[in-house]
Amino acid sequence: MTGLQTNQRIDSRRLWDSLMDMARFGATPKGGVKRLTLTDIDRQGRDHFRAHCEAVGLTVRVDAMGNMFARRPGRDPDRLPVLFGSHLDSQPTGGKFDGALGVIAGLEVMRSLDDFGIVTEAPLELINWTDEEGSRFGHSLMGSGVWAGVYTQDRMQALADLDGVTVGAALRDIGYAGPEPAAPFPADAYFELHIEQGPILEAEGKQIGIVTSAQAQVWYDAVVTGRDSHAGTTPPAARRDALVAAAGIIELVDRLMRARGEAGRGTVGRLNVMPNSCNVIPGEVRFSVEFRHPDEAEVERLAGQFPREAEVIARDRGVTLELTELFRIPAQPFDPGCVDLVRQAASRLGLSAREIVSGAGHDAVYVARHVPTAMIFVPCKDGLSHNELESILPEEAEAGCQVLFEAVVARANRAL
Repeated sequence: MTGLQTNQRIDSRRLWDSLMDMARFGATPKGGVKRLTLTDIDRQGRDHFRAHCEAVGLTVRVDAMGNMFARRPGRDPDRLPVLFGSHLDSQPTGGKFDGALGVIAGLEVMRSLDDFGIVTEAPLELINWTDEEGSRFGHSLMGSGVWAGVYTQDRMQALADLDGVTVGAALRDIGYAGPEPAAPFPADAYFELHIEQGPILEAEGKQIGIVTSAQAQVWYDAVVTGRDSHAGTTPPAARRDALVAAAGIIELVDRLMRARGEAGRGTVGRLNVMPNSCNVIPGEVRFSVEFRHPDEAEVERLAGQFPREAEVIARDRGVTLELTELFRIPAQPFDPGCVDLVRQAASRLGLSAREIVSGAGHDAVYVARHVPTAMIFVPCKDGLSHNELESILPEEAEAGCQVLFEAVVARANRAL
């Protein structure tokens, strides 16, 4: 990395080794990770993270949603803490860096402060949020959402995975059901480092994304119910094929997305067909639906149009559709002051940068409802994420971590 104008450098080799060390937990044959939230593999990763936090003198506490907070005292105990972090859980076929980069880079910030003998004015807290991905229990941003008051703790702890295990039971099983409720507390700022998960930074040759906001989203759970019947004896007029109807609704999702041009996003990522037998006409199909767009008004229009048109498809096919809106996230601007600290850090370090809107949801989106927040992006190869082949370079991790270090220290030492 060139053009740096500071002597306070994070240890890039230690950062990379720590990222590879965390990637051992849930490692897959293709080089990714499967570290589903609140599984025993997640527990192992959490225990590993906790041990390294405590090794540098951080005090770790865990709330009732399993969110982990590692605190480093400041010179002034009356000042509000500066928060930073991300998540350690992954997709079923996830990569090494999605989420983990922000947590492990945060640990490197803490270690580097020890190396330099720096005591910040404000306390610092490094966070590992529970279940950002939503891949096991079907509800993303769970830990940060409960912490921010968007969802109730009881409702989220009652959610169950496909085996019937609830969030509450899973937290107890792995020993990460903390004693205190998950609830917001006063904090001065929050910073989150993340891979972009898209192609823009790499395509433009930029080292840092200065994230100004996150786009709006709406998510649904869809259940199409028809009638199981014999594949060989049921003529077309007698069929109530739930899968054919679901296919029409899935095509509708794609069509509504494409009608909004390159800014549109619409995805069906999970599909369960029942009874899932080769010679039985499917009687029930369950699937996920999500729409995203930088313009909140477009998401509101989709939330009105999609259920109406999906119902017409179901009715025409002689099946029923139960569509449950799981959540609707408005577009979230980030704090101008915190964003500017990221901008200043990139400039001071001589790193090429551009402003960018986050296409993905992140814990920062909910934290920003209570705490001034900013995000830092680094490029990932081919914009690929939620994939075992997800990849970044060591110097890209270093650049992002150095910007995080500069922004956190500047905020923690700012004059009040």
